Amino acid sequence: MTALGERTPGTVAGGPARWWSNRTLHDRLSLLVAGAVAAAVLAVSAGAWLAVSEIQKDKISAGLVSDARTIAERPWQWLDAQGARPGPDSKEIGPCWQVLDATGAVVGGSATRLPVTETAVKIATVGHPERQEKIIIGPGEYLMLTVPIDGGGAVQVGVDPHPDERVLALFALLLAVGCAAGIAGAALLGRAVARAGLAPVDRLTEAVEDVAVTMDLTRPVDVSGDDEIARLGRSVNAMLAAIDASRRSQRALVEDAGHELRTPLTSIRTNVELLIAVERRPELAHRLPPEERVKLLDDLDAQVRELATLTTELVELSREEGSRETIEQMEYAEVVTAAINRVRIRAPDLTFDTELAPVTVLGRPGELERMVVNVLDNAAKWSPPGGTVSTRLTPARVLTVVDNGPGIAPEDLPHVFDRFYRAPAARAMPGSGLGLAIVAQTAAQHGGTVTAGPNHPHGTVVTITLPCGGLS
Repeated sequence: MTALGERTPGTVAGGPARWWSNRTLHDRLSLLVAGAVAAAVLAVSAGAWLAVSEIQKDKISAGLVSDARTIAERPWQWLDAQGARPGPDSKEIGPCWQVLDATGAVVGGSATRLPVTETAVKIATVGHPERQEKIIIGPGEYLMLTVPIDGGGAVQVGVDPHPDERVLALFALLLAVGCAAGIAGAALLGRAVARAGLAPVDRLTEAVEDVAVTMDLTRPVDVSGDDEIARLGRSVNAMLAAIDASRRSQRALVEDAGHELRTPLTSIRTNVELLIAVERRPELAHRLPPEERVKLLDDLDAQVRELATLTTELVELSREEGSRETIEQMEYAEVVTAAINRVRIRAPDLTFDTELAPVTVLGRPGELERMVVNVLDNAAKWSPPGGTVSTRLTPARVLTVVDNGPGIAPEDLPHVFDRFYRAPAARAMPGSGLGLAIVAQTAAQHGGTVTAGPNHPHGTVVTITLPCGGLS
């Protein structure tokens, strides 16, 4: 544990990141633009200063070499032209120079004396290569170059670099002022760029906030242009349309579910009230003979089962993605076989003819089995006693279920996969109208399709096709 007020490494490291995350997008964009321009200005200024500094150094070195070699070619002529050596306090313009003989002694030169260093003596006496050194003359520092003379001796040339350094310092000052002005301008420019660049984002934000307040999902956001902001606006409109469609679908599901639940609940309530009335008033028991009582209880059991089935199917239709099974590779034929075995128990008087090719699919086993069970249950419900339900699975992942029942009327075919839709001929039979809707939803969630059509001479063919790539 740390003491109160002690700052942990994570706190220190997270400080700048937290500060940055707390800034608005306008501020961050302004800082990024200003920082980028400032970095560019500083880099260019530093490069310019370094380049000028190197040019100055090269200029001084080149001047020293040129002067020294010129004097070294004809040293005696320069000595004769110089005449008597002036005193050390004489004022002299230009580089300082002097000639050393083969022993390292000064023979003559300019008014300003140059120190004869150990290196200069070696060059004059032994003939070492030329060498540049820094020397002190009076209060200032000079650059001195010593070059050998053919036949012995050496020439020393010195120059004061301070004038060039003052020019370089003035140039650095000008660059600093320019950098400061550039960074200040970059800050203002960054603010203007952020304001102009984020203006469409601000308008989009206002529109989305208005939708959040009014909950009006039918009014799209105004979009113009083809840039990234326009793309974002179109994506927002697509999202709003999807949310609106989902909300409409949810509302329709709730309304339809309420309508469908009302019927069995009303019937159950009526029958239960009748049983309660008989129990409370035994004198009315003669009005409900034992056989009628058994029939009433059987009816209650059937209605409760229907209600349970309807509730299960509603849960299946409204299941969220996060609560679904994990996706895995599976043998499709094994899933179909398990579904057939379940339905065979419920329809013992039917014959199930199967021909299943071994094929693998990527999906959710439980959902696929429920899908096949619903198709088989529908086929079994419409098949006559002693009828045959044929199931075929091809290597192309095409599953067909064929019954020899009365078939589906042409006007009902477009609606057989709609939620709660029941054909007029099916309304007297048990069912919720959700079984084939679950089939269509599961097939779509696995990237497949489902169709229903007539089977000649009579019956219905339901075809489910799943893609080779698995889930979409």
